[in-house]
Amino acid sequence: MNADIAIVGGGIVGLATAYHLTLKYTDKKIVVLEKESEIAHHQTGNNSGVIHSGLYYKPGSLKAKNCIDGYHMLLEFCDENNISYDLCGKVVVATEKSELGRLRDLYDRGRENGLEGLEMLGQARLREIEPHLAGIQGIRVPQTGIVNYVDICNKLAEKIEQNGGEIHLNTVVKSIEEKDDEVQIVTNKSFVECQMMVNCAGLYSDSVAKMHLGDIDTRIIPFRGEYYELTAEAEHLVKHLIYPVPDPAFPFLGVHYTRMIGGGIEAGPNAVFAFRKEGYKRTDFDFKEFFGSLMWPGFQKVMLKYWKTGLGEMYRSFSKKSFTKALQRLIPEIKEEDLVAAPAGVRAQACDRTGGLLDDFKLVTEKRAIHVINAPSPAATSSLSIGKTIAGMVDL
Repeated sequence: MNADIAIVGGGIVGLATAYHLTLKYTDKKIVVLEKESEIAHHQTGNNSGVIHSGLYYKPGSLKAKNCIDGYHMLLEFCDENNISYDLCGKVVVATEKSELGRLRDLYDRGRENGLEGLEMLGQARLREIEPHLAGIQGIRVPQTGIVNYVDICNKLAEKIEQNGGEIHLNTVVKSIEEKDDEVQIVTNKSFVECQMMVNCAGLYSDSVAKMHLGDIDTRIIPFRGEYYELTAEAEHLVKHLIYPVPDPAFPFLGVHYTRMIGGGIEAGPNAVFAFRKEGYKRTDFDFKEFFGSLMWPGFQKVMLKYWKTGLGEMYRSFSKKSFTKALQRLIPEIKEEDLVAAPAGVRAQACDRTGGLLDDFKLVTEKRAIHVINAPSPAATSSLSIGKTIAGMVDL
Protein backbone atom coordinates (compact mmCIF):
# COMPACT_ATOMS: atom_id res chain seq x y z
CA MET A 1 0.00 0.00 0.00
CA ASN A 2 1.28 3.44 -0.89
CA ALA A 3 0.44 6.44 1.26
CA ASP A 4 1.73 9.93 1.78
CA ILE A 5 1.37 9.86 5.58
CA ALA A 6 0.82 6.88 7.88
CA ILE A 7 -0.28 7.30 11.50
CA VAL A 8 0.42 4.34 13.78
CA GLY A 9 -2.26 4.09 16.48
CA GLY A 10 -6.01 4.66 16.43
CA GLY A 11 -6.44 6.23 19.85
CA ILE A 12 -7.63 9.79 20.27
CA VAL A 13 -4.20 11.38 19.66
CA GLY A 14 -3.65 9.37 16.47
CA LEU A 15 -7.14 10.11 15.19
CA ALA A 16 -6.91 13.82 16.03
CA THR A 17 -3.59 13.95 14.18
CA ALA A 18 -5.04 12.17 11.15
CA TYR A 19 -8.06 14.48 11.19
CA HIS A 20 -5.92 17.63 11.11
CA LEU A 21 -3.68 16.16 8.41
CA THR A 22 -6.70 15.45 6.20
CA LEU A 23 -7.72 19.09 6.62
CA LYS A 24 -4.22 20.31 5.77
CA TYR A 25 -3.50 17.94 2.89
CA THR A 26 -6.70 17.43 0.94
CA ASP A 27 -4.77 15.89 -1.99
CA LYS A 28 -2.64 13.43 0.01
CA LYS A 29 -3.35 9.84 0.99
CA ILE A 30 -3.44 9.56 4.79
CA VAL A 31 -3.87 6.23 6.54
CA VAL A 32 -4.27 5.18 10.17
CA LEU A 33 -2.89 1.77 11.17
CA GLU A 34 -4.60 0.32 14.27
CA LYS A 35 -3.73 -3.11 15.63
CA GLU A 36 -7.09 -3.72 17.34
CA SER A 37 -10.45 -4.52 15.73
CA GLU A 38 -11.82 -1.14 16.88
CA ILE A 39 -10.52 2.36 17.44
CA ALA A 40 -9.95 3.88 20.91
CA HIS A 41 -9.60 0.42 22.45
CA HIS A 42 -6.96 1.07 25.12
CA GLN A 43 -6.09 4.28 27.02
CA THR A 44 -8.74 6.36 25.22
CA GLY A 45 -11.53 3.86 25.80
CA ASN A 46 -10.62 3.11 29.40
CA ASN A 47 -10.05 6.55 30.90
CA SER A 48 -12.39 8.39 33.25
CA GLY A 49 -13.72 10.83 30.64
CA VAL A 50 -12.52 14.02 32.37
CA ILE A 51 -12.14 17.24 30.39
CA HIS A 52 -9.16 18.79 32.17
CA SER A 53 -8.93 22.55 32.60
CA GLY A 54 -5.14 23.01 32.76
CA LEU A 55 -4.92 23.59 36.52
CA TYR A 56 -1.98 21.30 37.28
CA TYR A 57 0.50 21.94 34.53
CA LYS A 58 3.65 24.04 34.59
CA PRO A 59 3.00 27.33 32.77
CA GLY A 60 4.69 27.30 29.37
CA SER A 61 4.95 23.51 29.23
CA LEU A 62 3.60 21.49 26.30
CA LYS A 63 1.02 20.07 28.69
CA ALA A 64 -0.23 23.49 29.77
CA LYS A 65 -0.35 24.96 26.25
CA ASN A 66 -1.96 21.94 24.59
CA CYS A 67 -4.39 21.29 27.44
CA ILE A 68 -5.73 24.84 27.45
CA ASP A 69 -5.85 25.13 23.64
CA GLY A 70 -7.19 21.59 23.35
CA TYR A 71 -9.88 22.26 25.95
CA HIS A 72 -11.45 25.00 23.84
CA MET A 73 -11.01 23.02 20.60
CA LEU A 74 -12.63 19.97 22.20
CA LEU A 75 -15.71 21.87 23.40
CA GLU A 76 -16.07 23.51 20.00
CA PHE A 77 -15.81 20.09 18.28
CA CYS A 78 -18.43 18.64 20.63
CA ASP A 79 -20.78 21.59 20.04
CA GLU A 80 -20.41 21.34 16.26
CA ASN A 81 -21.05 17.59 16.26
CA ASN A 82 -23.75 17.28 18.94
CA ILE A 83 -21.56 15.30 21.35
CA SER A 84 -22.79 15.53 24.94
CA TYR A 85 -20.53 16.90 27.67
CA ASP A 86 -21.06 18.42 31.09
CA LEU A 87 -18.93 21.17 32.66
CA CYS A 88 -19.78 19.99 36.14
CA GLY A 89 -16.73 21.52 37.82
CA LYS A 90 -14.06 20.08 40.08
CA VAL A 91 -13.08 20.58 43.71
CA VAL A 92 -9.47 20.02 44.82
CA VAL A 93 -9.37 19.50 48.57
CA ALA A 94 -6.72 19.86 51.26
CA THR A 95 -7.48 17.58 54.21
CA GLU A 96 -4.34 18.45 56.22
CA LYS A 97 -2.53 21.70 57.03
CA SER A 98 0.62 20.36 55.37
CA GLU A 99 -1.22 20.48 52.01
CA LEU A 100 -2.26 24.14 52.19
CA GLY A 101 0.92 25.46 50.58
CA ARG A 102 0.58 23.10 47.63
CA LEU A 103 -3.09 24.04 47.30
CA ARG A 104 -2.17 27.73 47.10
CA ASP A 105 0.52 26.90 44.50
CA LEU A 106 -2.14 25.11 42.43
CA TYR A 107 -4.43 28.12 42.63
CA ASP A 108 -1.64 30.45 41.51
CA ARG A 109 -0.63 28.06 38.71
CA GLY A 110 -4.21 27.87 37.47
CA ARG A 111 -4.49 31.65 37.33
CA GLU A 112 -1.14 31.87 35.53
CA ASN A 113 -2.46 29.38 32.98
CA GLY A 114 -5.39 31.68 32.31
CA LEU A 115 -8.17 29.87 34.18
CA GLU A 116 -11.01 32.17 35.11
CA GLY A 117 -13.52 31.79 37.90
CA LEU A 118 -11.24 29.80 40.21
CA GLU A 119 -12.63 29.98 43.72
CA MET A 120 -10.59 29.43 46.87
CA LEU A 121 -12.89 27.70 49.32
CA GLY A 122 -12.86 27.91 53.08
CA GLN A 123 -14.26 25.09 55.19
CA ALA A 124 -17.77 26.55 55.36
CA ARG A 125 -17.97 27.09 51.60
CA LEU A 126 -16.63 23.58 51.00
CA ARG A 127 -19.42 22.09 53.07
CA GLU A 128 -21.94 24.29 51.30
CA ILE A 129 -21.16 22.94 47.82
CA GLU A 130 -20.10 19.42 48.92
CA PRO A 131 -21.94 18.69 52.19
CA HIS A 132 -20.30 15.29 52.76
CA LEU A 133 -16.74 16.36 52.04
CA ALA A 134 -13.98 16.43 54.66
CA GLY A 135 -11.50 19.23 54.08
CA ILE A 136 -10.06 22.36 55.57
CA GLN A 137 -9.66 24.29 52.32
CA GLY A 138 -10.19 23.75 48.61
CA ILE A 139 -10.29 25.14 45.09
CA ARG A 140 -13.34 25.00 42.84
CA VAL A 141 -12.49 24.78 39.14
CA PRO A 142 -15.65 25.50 37.11
CA GLN A 143 -14.11 24.66 33.70
CA THR A 144 -13.55 20.95 34.41
CA GLY A 145 -16.03 18.65 32.73
CA ILE A 146 -16.84 15.11 31.59
CA VAL A 147 -17.38 13.51 28.20
CA ASN A 148 -17.26 10.14 26.45
CA TYR A 149 -14.00 10.19 24.49
CA VAL A 150 -15.01 7.16 22.41
CA ASP A 151 -17.88 9.24 21.01
CA ILE A 152 -15.35 11.89 20.00
CA CYS A 153 -13.12 9.24 18.38
CA ASN A 154 -16.01 7.80 16.40
CA LYS A 155 -16.81 11.25 15.05
CA LEU A 156 -13.13 11.90 14.23
CA ALA A 157 -12.96 8.59 12.37
CA GLU A 158 -16.09 9.50 10.43
CA LYS A 159 -14.59 12.86 9.42
CA ILE A 160 -11.22 11.33 8.49
CA GLU A 161 -12.95 8.98 6.07
CA GLN A 162 -15.19 11.75 4.73
CA ASN A 163 -12.01 13.73 4.01
CA GLY A 164 -10.51 10.82 2.06
CA GLY A 165 -8.41 9.27 4.80
CA GLU A 166 -8.37 5.54 5.55
CA ILE A 167 -8.45 3.62 8.84
CA HIS A 168 -7.05 0.10 8.70
CA LEU A 169 -8.02 -2.05 11.69
CA ASN A 170 -6.38 -5.34 12.76
CA THR A 171 -3.12 -3.99 11.33
CA VAL A 172 -0.07 -4.67 13.51
CA VAL A 173 3.23 -2.92 12.80
CA LYS A 174 6.08 -5.44 12.72
CA SER A 175 9.07 -3.42 11.51
CA ILE A 176 10.02 -0.04 10.09
CA GLU A 177 12.77 0.82 7.63
CA GLU A 178 13.64 4.31 6.47
CA LYS A 179 15.02 4.66 2.97
CA ASP A 180 16.25 7.72 1.10
CA ASP A 181 12.87 8.84 -0.12
CA GLU A 182 10.34 6.91 1.97
CA VAL A 183 9.54 4.95 5.12
CA GLN A 184 8.53 1.32 4.72
CA ILE A 185 6.26 -0.04 7.46
CA VAL A 186 5.86 -3.82 7.48
CA THR A 187 2.60 -5.03 9.04
CA ASN A 188 0.96 -8.38 9.65
CA LYS A 189 -0.95 -7.89 6.38
CA SER A 190 1.51 -6.34 3.93
CA PHE A 191 3.67 -3.24 3.96
CA VAL A 192 3.04 0.49 3.70
CA GLU A 193 5.35 2.84 1.81
CA CYS A 194 4.91 6.45 2.90
CA GLN A 195 6.64 9.82 2.85
CA MET A 196 6.02 10.49 6.56
CA MET A 197 5.12 8.38 9.58
CA VAL A 198 3.58 9.60 12.84
CA ASN A 199 3.87 7.26 15.83
CA CYS A 200 0.88 7.62 18.18
CA ALA A 201 1.04 4.06 19.50
CA GLY A 202 0.41 4.89 23.17
CA LEU A 203 1.52 2.00 25.35
CA TYR A 204 3.71 0.76 22.49
CA SER A 205 5.05 4.12 21.34
CA ASP A 206 8.52 3.22 22.63
CA SER A 207 8.46 -0.11 20.78
CA VAL A 208 7.45 1.55 17.51
CA ALA A 209 10.12 4.23 17.98
CA LYS A 210 12.76 1.54 18.58
CA MET A 211 11.77 -0.21 15.32
CA HIS A 212 12.66 3.01 13.52
CA LEU A 213 15.44 4.58 15.59
CA GLY A 214 17.06 1.66 17.36
CA ASP A 215 17.77 2.22 21.05
CA ILE A 216 16.00 5.20 22.62
CA ASP A 217 16.44 6.83 26.04
CA THR A 218 12.82 6.37 27.12
CA ARG A 219 10.75 3.33 28.07
CA ILE A 220 6.99 3.10 28.56
CA ILE A 221 6.18 1.57 31.95
CA PRO A 222 2.54 0.47 32.28
CA PHE A 223 0.62 1.38 35.44
CA ARG A 224 -2.82 -0.10 35.99
CA GLY A 225 -5.44 2.20 37.47
CA GLU A 226 -8.16 0.28 39.29
CA TYR A 227 -11.59 1.76 39.94
CA TYR A 228 -14.73 1.18 41.91
CA GLU A 229 -18.15 2.61 41.13
CA LEU A 230 -20.41 3.98 43.83
CA THR A 231 -23.71 2.21 44.35
CA ALA A 232 -26.80 4.20 43.41
CA GLU A 233 -27.54 4.67 47.13
CA ALA A 234 -24.17 6.40 47.67
CA GLU A 235 -24.15 8.67 44.60
CA HIS A 236 -25.76 11.54 46.52
CA LEU A 237 -22.49 11.96 48.46
CA VAL A 238 -20.72 13.49 45.41
CA LYS A 239 -21.82 16.64 43.55
CA HIS A 240 -18.65 17.61 41.61
CA LEU A 241 -15.48 15.83 40.61
CA ILE A 242 -13.48 15.63 43.86
CA TYR A 243 -9.68 15.39 43.92
CA PRO A 244 -7.06 15.45 46.68
CA VAL A 245 -4.08 17.82 46.52
CA PRO A 246 -1.56 15.91 44.35
CA ASP A 247 1.96 15.02 45.44
CA PRO A 248 4.25 16.97 43.05
CA ALA A 249 6.93 14.28 43.32
CA PHE A 250 4.64 11.62 41.85
CA PRO A 251 2.92 11.88 38.43
CA PHE A 252 -0.44 10.53 39.58
CA LEU A 253 -3.32 12.50 41.09
CA GLY A 254 -4.33 10.08 43.86
CA VAL A 255 -7.69 8.38 44.31
CA HIS A 256 -10.60 10.70 43.59
CA TYR A 257 -14.28 10.77 42.67
CA THR A 258 -15.37 11.25 39.05
CA ARG A 259 -18.89 11.73 37.77
CA MET A 260 -19.44 9.96 34.42
CA ILE A 261 -21.25 11.40 31.43
CA GLY A 262 -23.44 8.30 31.13
CA GLY A 263 -24.39 8.41 34.80
CA GLY A 264 -22.79 7.00 37.92
CA ILE A 265 -19.66 7.92 39.86
CA GLU A 266 -16.22 6.30 39.68
CA ALA A 267 -13.87 6.16 42.66
CA GLY A 268 -10.17 5.69 42.05
CA PRO A 269 -7.73 5.00 40.55
CA ASN A 270 -4.74 3.63 42.33
CA ALA A 271 -1.50 3.27 40.32
CA VAL A 272 -0.14 -0.29 40.25
CA PHE A 273 2.79 -1.50 38.14
CA ALA A 274 1.23 -3.75 35.48
CA PHE A 275 2.92 -7.00 34.45
CA ARG A 276 2.19 -6.37 30.77
CA LYS A 277 1.51 -3.25 28.74
CA GLU A 278 -2.15 -4.11 28.34
CA GLY A 279 -2.45 -5.61 31.80
CA TYR A 280 -6.00 -4.68 32.78
CA LYS A 281 -6.26 -7.56 35.25
CA ARG A 282 -3.94 -8.54 38.10
CA THR A 283 -3.39 -11.92 36.42
CA ASP A 284 -2.35 -10.45 33.04
CA PHE A 285 1.32 -11.27 32.46
CA ASP A 286 3.76 -11.06 29.57
CA PHE A 287 7.25 -12.38 30.29
CA LYS A 288 9.07 -10.21 27.74
CA GLU A 289 7.24 -7.00 28.66
CA PHE A 290 7.47 -7.61 32.42
CA PHE A 291 11.23 -8.20 32.41
CA GLY A 292 11.71 -5.44 29.85
CA SER A 293 10.28 -3.02 32.40
CA LEU A 294 12.18 -4.51 35.34
CA MET A 295 15.53 -4.44 33.53
CA TRP A 296 15.17 -0.82 32.42
CA PRO A 297 17.75 1.13 34.49
CA GLY A 298 15.41 4.08 34.90
CA PHE A 299 12.60 1.96 36.33
CA GLN A 300 15.02 0.29 38.74
CA LYS A 301 15.82 3.77 40.08
CA VAL A 302 12.08 4.56 40.29
CA MET A 303 11.47 1.38 42.30
CA LEU A 304 14.26 2.24 44.74
CA LYS A 305 12.94 5.77 45.18
CA TYR A 306 9.21 4.98 45.42
CA TRP A 307 9.21 1.44 46.82
CA LYS A 308 7.14 2.42 49.84
CA THR A 309 4.53 4.21 47.72
CA GLY A 310 4.50 1.31 45.27
CA LEU A 311 3.89 -1.24 48.01
CA GLY A 312 1.05 0.89 49.34
CA GLU A 313 -0.56 1.03 45.91
CA MET A 314 -0.17 -2.74 45.51
CA TYR A 315 -1.68 -3.38 48.96
CA ARG A 316 -4.61 -1.13 48.08
CA SER A 317 -5.11 -3.17 44.92
CA PHE A 318 -5.76 -6.31 46.97
CA SER A 319 -7.43 -4.68 49.98
CA LYS A 320 -10.84 -3.11 49.44
CA LYS A 321 -10.66 -1.94 53.05
CA SER A 322 -7.48 -0.01 52.34
CA PHE A 323 -8.94 1.45 49.13
CA THR A 324 -12.02 2.55 51.06
CA LYS A 325 -9.84 4.16 53.73
CA ALA A 326 -8.07 6.24 51.08
CA LEU A 327 -11.43 7.40 49.73
CA GLN A 328 -12.64 8.22 53.25
CA ARG A 329 -9.97 10.92 53.51
CA LEU A 330 -12.22 12.92 51.18
CA ILE A 331 -15.67 11.58 52.11
CA PRO A 332 -15.72 9.88 55.52
CA GLU A 333 -19.23 8.45 55.00
CA ILE A 334 -18.09 6.13 52.21
CA LYS A 335 -18.25 2.45 53.25
CA GLU A 336 -16.92 -0.73 51.66
CA GLU A 337 -20.41 -1.81 50.71
CA ASP A 338 -20.83 1.44 48.73
CA LEU A 339 -18.13 0.32 46.27
CA VAL A 340 -18.59 -2.05 43.32
CA ALA A 341 -15.55 -3.16 41.28
CA ALA A 342 -15.32 -1.43 37.87
CA PRO A 343 -13.08 -1.96 34.80
CA ALA A 344 -9.47 -0.82 35.09
CA GLY A 345 -7.37 1.28 32.74
CA VAL A 346 -3.64 1.28 31.99
CA ARG A 347 -1.54 4.43 31.83
CA ALA A 348 1.52 4.63 29.59
CA GLN A 349 4.08 6.29 31.86
CA ALA A 350 7.33 7.24 30.16
CA CYS A 351 10.50 6.75 32.20
CA ASP A 352 13.93 7.89 31.08
CA ARG A 353 17.21 6.06 31.66
CA THR A 354 18.08 8.16 34.72
CA GLY A 355 14.89 7.31 36.59
CA GLY A 356 12.91 10.39 35.64
CA LEU A 357 9.17 9.90 35.26
CA LEU A 358 8.42 12.21 32.34
CA ASP A 359 5.74 14.72 33.25
CA ASP A 360 5.49 16.70 30.03
CA PHE A 361 4.53 15.54 26.56
CA LYS A 362 7.50 14.34 24.53
CA LEU A 363 7.73 14.45 20.72
CA VAL A 364 10.79 13.17 18.83
CA THR A 365 11.06 14.56 15.31
CA GLU A 366 13.03 12.98 12.48
CA LYS A 367 13.25 13.69 8.76
CA ARG A 368 10.48 11.24 7.90
CA ALA A 369 8.89 10.52 11.28
CA ILE A 370 7.37 12.12 14.35
CA HIS A 371 7.24 9.95 17.45
CA VAL A 372 4.82 10.85 20.25
CA ILE A 373 6.81 9.15 22.99
CA ASN A 374 4.94 10.50 26.00
CA ALA A 375 1.32 11.63 25.98
CA PRO A 376 -0.21 10.89 29.39
CA SER A 377 -3.18 12.70 30.91
CA PRO A 378 -4.39 15.26 29.84
CA ALA A 379 -3.68 13.89 26.33
CA ALA A 380 -7.37 13.18 25.65
CA THR A 381 -8.36 16.76 26.53
CA SER A 382 -5.35 18.04 24.58
CA SER A 383 -5.77 15.71 21.60
CA LEU A 384 -7.08 18.16 19.01
CA SER A 385 -4.35 20.66 19.91
CA ILE A 386 -1.65 17.95 19.83
CA GLY A 387 -2.98 16.74 16.48
CA LYS A 388 -2.95 20.26 15.05
CA THR A 389 0.59 20.82 16.36
CA ILE A 390 1.83 17.60 14.75
CA ALA A 391 0.06 18.38 11.48
CA GLY A 392 1.83 21.74 11.49
CA MET A 393 5.18 19.97 11.85
CA VAL A 394 4.59 17.78 8.79
CA ASP A 395 5.91 19.38 5.59
CA LEU A 396 5.43 17.42 2.38
